[in-house]
Amino acid sequence: MTSRATGNVTAVLGPTNTGKTHLAIERMCAHSSGIIGFPLRLLAREVYDRVVAIKGAERVALVTGEEKIVPPDARWFLCTAESMPSHEAAFVALDEAQLGADPERGHVFTDRLLHMRGREETMILGSEALRPMVKALVPDAEIVGRPRFSTLSYAGAKKISRLPKRSAIVAFSAEEVYAVAEMLRRLRGGAAVVMGALSPRTRNAQVEMFQAGEVDYLVATDAIGMGLNMDVAHVAFASLHKFDGRRQRRLTVAEMAQIAGRAGRHQRDGTFGALAEEGPGAFLPEEILNIEEHRFPRLESLFWREGDPDTGSVDALIASLERPPPPGPLRGAPPATDLKVLKRLADEGWVRDRTRHPMMVRRLWAACGIPDFRKLGLDPHSRFVERVFRYLSEGRGHVPHQWFADEIARLDTVSGDVETLAGRLAAIRSWAYIAQRPDWLADPAEWQARTRAIEERLSDGLHASLTQRFVDKRTTALIRKIGADAGALPVVVGPEGEVTVEDHPIGRLDGFRFSVEPGARASDKRMLLAAAEKRLGAERARRAAALVAATDDAFALVDGEIRWTGHRVATLAAGGSLARPRLVADRDLDCLDKATRDRIAERLARWFATTAQARVPVLVALADAARDPAATPAFRVVAAAVEAAGGILPRLPLRTSLDALTPDERRRLRRIGVTVGALDLFDPRLLKPAAATWRRALLAVRGTPPTSAREGATVLPRGSDGASVAGGYRPFGTQAVRVDLVERIARAAHDARAGRAPFVPDAALATSIGLEPATLARLMAELGFRPAGEAWVWRGRPPARAVSPAPVQGGGAFAGLAGLFAAE
Repeated sequence: MTSRATGNVTAVLGPTNTGKTHLAIERMCAHSSGIIGFPLRLLAREVYDRVVAIKGAERVALVTGEEKIVPPDARWFLCTAESMPSHEAAFVALDEAQLGADPERGHVFTDRLLHMRGREETMILGSEALRPMVKALVPDAEIVGRPRFSTLSYAGAKKISRLPKRSAIVAFSAEEVYAVAEMLRRLRGGAAVVMGALSPRTRNAQVEMFQAGEVDYLVATDAIGMGLNMDVAHVAFASLHKFDGRRQRRLTVAEMAQIAGRAGRHQRDGTFGALAEEGPGAFLPEEILNIEEHRFPRLESLFWREGDPDTGSVDALIASLERPPPPGPLRGAPPATDLKVLKRLADEGWVRDRTRHPMMVRRLWAACGIPDFRKLGLDPHSRFVERVFRYLSEGRGHVPHQWFADEIARLDTVSGDVETLAGRLAAIRSWAYIAQRPDWLADPAEWQARTRAIEERLSDGLHASLTQRFVDKRTTALIRKIGADAGALPVVVGPEGEVTVEDHPIGRLDGFRFSVEPGARASDKRMLLAAAEKRLGAERARRAAALVAATDDAFALVDGEIRWTGHRVATLAAGGSLARPRLVADRDLDCLDKATRDRIAERLARWFATTAQARVPVLVALADAARDPAATPAFRVVAAAVEAAGGILPRLPLRTSLDALTPDERRRLRRIGVTVGALDLFDPRLLKPAAATWRRALLAVRGTPPTSAREGATVLPRGSDGASVAGGYRPFGTQAVRVDLVERIARAAHDARAGRAPFVPDAALATSIGLEPATLARLMAELGFRPAGEAWVWRGRPPARAVSPAPVQGGGAFAGLAGLFAAE
């Protein structure tokens, strides 16, 4: 494949659950056209469905070996890596590019990595281990690392009977998958099954069963490691060894991490473990550490094979496919199935006779590319390819209608067990692959439709067979039993809130809210709710008494919610002032009687008042001062304004009221904790993390709170989170400086001016704060100084837009100083 026009090339590298594929989809949809190559047909189909929802079916194409959906006006193509089209597109991406190190398919991914380029933008997605290969092979690429959204941690070895719900158990052969699924059926009611050999239709039906909560467990091969998105909380390895086509070997750490990384979704943490506590099926300590910290050996080479081989003759074709790679980190790929079949057929005299023209050589090579979906082995598969090529190289060059029809008719039956149906499904994929070739059949569209219909029937039959074999309906029977005699059932609430009947889970009690098991049908949910309401009253009363008696450390304010031991019990709403919001009890408390609700409300109000006084005392004091009838109007205006702003606001809007304050009122502000600075009014205690969290929660009740700066920052880039006066940082040029540090510099400048000496900034202080020279210059100009060599001198009065140079009260190292600048 030849290189095309190139735009920007970006390599987005990182572990699983970093949003790499989601980013590529977003970027592709922002362009006028695009192509993404995926490692699996299942993944290509999943993303195709997502892009169709965005762009419409008439603009999106799916291209795999067995399936082609290409509307006339298609602009965005979702493909397997082998099937990526060669036409130009504005955007091109390659997913899981580290598969260039795979002995069987690696040369395909390496070829796409080297040559597939978008006209405007190209993305290479993969593991961090790919970084040295990108640097060596695509030196012009910008490499972007992405951290995992959630934490992945080792949860130890657990027997199947002890696995938590929403677990995926990974095995490395169909026999092992079926054995684990059968054990889960007996012990835990059933499991969904996902394997790479399944059709997208069967796989989606099985996953939907898991996602809907009809089963709590998923048994899968390592196919789930390649980006297939499922709501999995824990991944358990049934084994740590697999057969890679040549030998039985232990998984690499990178392979383990790729599979384990399916646990957790977006920002929800996930865990992984094994079924064996010791022996070859158990994780080694160093493997656990590397997986948790996403540390894997860097790839030192990728497999390569000539992507555009010479088809002048069969010998030239074989020679070019066996040609050694160019110097560098590439190494020759082991002979793949297609090359092995080609060399087998090249020994046949009739094949030599029919491939004297380059066109027939290309047709022979295309026939050798038929995948061995049935896993028959080299000899049977070579004989199958040989028969196909005989038809393609004689007469009109078409596979005979009758032979094709007879072969697929033998597969068009849904009778038989799981293994039989899976075998038929694998076989129909070979015929679907042949039907997708535009010139191998006299009427390819007709046969594409027929093979697709047979695959769908087999997929539905296999799904039904898998469900019948590996899912037990006892849970449904239990739910019906609950509905029949709810009052007599022994309902037990476990330490984690799980509600069970005769050791069978029926739901959860989170705080005071009962949630039915998600797998229950709508009619059954009403029965379970009725059962819970009859049996859980005592437990709720016990929890209410525990809440009222709880110490203050059992409560927390999180995102405007008051939580007790992690459960929401009330939310904040606008009240008489910022420091005194209304506490609105959660609707989950409606199940309690009024007297109990009143006691809970009184306890929450007492906790809030005590904690607010400890966390944001300045706001509480300002709320009282703003309503003090003995204070002057100017003082009440200042107190009310500072409280409404959450204790930090610019001085300029209050210039008139500040000038009207008496000396006693200024001292009262200082006792409350307010620093009246040269540029801003603030309480430095509000800049501490705990106080800042409460301040933002209170401000959020009345509108949009300021964004949060990173903890401990003294200087922020202008425009970043928290880089505003409302967030505690005053912008100057390209930086924003914390308001208490601005005041510190302002007071040092005042001290120098009071002594009639030029002000020379402390270089060590500026460096420790992180001030750039331009930032310091803007700050000094705002304070009313002009440069004089390396010093600054007072220039009379600040510019018109600067803050009034009225006297300043403050605390800390500058307590007692008054009047930074001359009075106007």
